[in-house]
Amino acid sequence: MKARGYFGVGVEGISKPMNFGNLSRTAYGFGASFVFTVSPGKYIGRPPSDTTSSQDHMPWYTFNSVAEMRLPDDCRLVGIELVDDAIELPSFRHPLRAAYILGPEGGSLSPEMMDKCEFIVKIPTLFCVNVATAGAIIMYDRVQSLGRFAERPVRAGGPAEPMKPHHDGKPHYAGGKRIDGSKLRNRKI
Repeated sequence: MKARGYFGVGVEGISKPMNFGNLSRTAYGFGASFVFTVSPGKYIGRPPSDTTSSQDHMPWYTFNSVAEMRLPDDCRLVGIELVDDAIELPSFRHPLRAAYILGPEGGSLSPEMMDKCEFIVKIPTLFCVNVATAGAIIMYDRVQSLGRFAERPVRAGGPAEPMKPHHDGKPHYAGGKRIDGSKLRNRKI
């Protein structure tokens, strides 16, 4: 299931630890590199809904304000918000290095946070869904679009043939020197 790049998932202004526990457990399941909160409404701690103890397996960061928030170099911030001018998720190409930020329960991302986002994406629903559900949808879409899976068949059902093994291809040369394939995969895109 390993997809290219890395991602983190965060929430701004979350006030219900159980929702954050569900989100962090799901993030761990989808292979997130980190989770974070910005201006949490209360102490999150170790929510009982996080039955995988995700805090033991990936970093959790807490930032007291949008100004205090720090992300890895070249990590692109993607806001998830149901606003008219947002990019609809099925039409969005996920960055290889991304942090997704969701708003609080019963609220929206702050204007300061939306200004900080490089992209604003919306899930095409009739109304806002639970923050943990929205996060799961975003992470599934990322894994589905950036992961390596067998092609879907034309008819209903699963693939007729197993996925072919990955091959790096022919060696690449730059300035007369052979370049390792892993170095090509790690280039900025």
